Amino acid sequence: MIKANELRNMTADEIKLKIEALKKSLYNLRTEAKAGRIEKPHFINDAVKDIARCETVIREKQNATK
Repeated sequence: MIKANELRNMTADEIKLKIEALKKSLYNLRTEAKAGRIEKPHFINDAVKDIARCETVIREKQNATK
């Protein structure tokens, strides 16, 4: 899991790249789950929460610049 403090120290572009990587990972996890090959299904929830956390920090940064 990514901590919000770590994300706040990153630039918006770095966070966007992180989101893209997390979305690819989430896609792979979901396809493995459908095939019944996933060993740790809680990783899906962790990935969703990490994406949400990243988007929240980006929104905070945008609101701070206004």
